Amino acid sequence: MARPRKTHVQQQLRWANAAGDLRGRKRESGTSSRRGNKRLGRPRKPGAKQRHAKRPSFAKRQALHITLRVERDVGSLRKRACYAAVRRAAITALEHEDCRVIHLSIQRTHLHLIVEAECSTALSTGMQAFQISAAKHLNAAVSRAGSWWERRRMAAPPTRRKGRVFADRYHARSITSPTQARRELAYVLNNWRKHREDRASFARTWVIDPFATGWCFDGWRELGDAPFPWKVRDTYDPIPVWLPRTWLLREGWRRFGLISTHEVPSAPAPR
Repeated sequence: MARPRKTHVQQQLRWANAAGDLRGRKRESGTSSRRGNKRLGRPRKPGAKQRHAKRPSFAKRQALHITLRVERDVGSLRKRACYAAVRRAAITALEHEDCRVIHLSIQRTHLHLIVEAECSTALSTGMQAFQISAAKHLNAAVSRAGSWWERRRMAAPPTRRKGRVFADRYHARSITSPTQARRELAYVLNNWRKHREDRASFARTWVIDPFATGWCFDGWRELGDAPFPWKVRDTYDPIPVWLPRTWLLREGWRRFGLISTHEVPSAPAPR
């Protein structure tokens, strides 16, 4: 008597698509899938909010306003350890001269960057280098769980955080006019006033945001005719950035007036 022929288990778990070809593996009933399937009635896993569509093209003479949001479990970025992590990532991005970070602002849940890029490929490469470096340093900063005396009181050392840091693809918006250039500069450098970070008790004496690159901005109205940018303390480690090369960020935006340190972005204009 002939023995029954054995079939591989994976062959029984394959399913046929609309064309009749065997694609993928069929899951047992009652099990959930990480990836959604509209045909099988499974919802898609909540992931990136930015659709993976083709990004809008931009000219070499234009700049870009880029926004990066972080995961919720990372916590607030307006801490010394997180500031140092983002600063190291900015130093890494300095090597990419074809993708230059002109200004940067650190908020609790997101980052704002003003970037100049030679082309879309240079922008993608430069932002990828910045995000990879920032993710590694931010995971290390969050894992340390505060200052050294706080870690000393812990019964066990904190576990190192792993996984992604940025919750979504970066959102890029081209700057095409002098009016928009001034608006974007004021938005990034004074974004802490929009989120009311300046109303904290320890921040009421601050004139500019220490978690931004306003220290090297020479377009403040309060500076007047001073030949040098804002003076900072000797103990302050500023974030290094590039000087602007495009006409919009060098001279174009100045046609509509200098920016005040007390200007609140997105606030209604006074009557």
